Amino acid sequence: MFDQPQYLTPEGLRELEERLNYLRNVRRPQVAERLHQALSEGGELTENAEYDDAKSEQAFLEGEIMRLETILSNARLIEIDQDAPSDVVKLGDRVWIQEKGQRKQEVYQIVGQAEANPREGKISNESPLGKALIGHKVGEKVVVKAPDGDIVYTIKAINK
Repeated sequence: MFDQPQYLTPEGLRELEERLNYLRNVRRPQVAERLHQALSEGGELTENAEYDDAKSEQAFLEGEIMRLETILSNARLIEIDQDAPSDVVKLGDRVWIQEKGQRKQEVYQIVGQAEANPREGKISNESPLGKALIGHKVGEKVVVKAPDGDIVYTIKAINK
């Protein structure tokens, strides 16, 4: 994941940059202060639960900062050309689909792995559904292999 391009929408890029900035400039000083407080309270470090907890939080924080820095260093912006025809599903598009046998349509935006959040309707281009949709047109059926069997979707609309 870390050496390959990380495709991001302009919105996703901005969100990751803001999160990295927050972690570096707000959370990092807070955790450092927490560590300082735990050390100044004295006692044996081997028996200081607050110090151990603060060190764990610091390790997690630094790992998250490194992960975001790596994603951003490999970021490739998804160019969304509003004038280009929307006849084929591509990265950055919103796609309305309908599962066979269902009445309700679902809408997903196809984004890169680093930006994917299915709860927000953003699915990765590397997910089974994302892979199945890329390159197909409105009206076409796509099949997604699932553990319980194949799921058939019909593409109802494509929008940028």
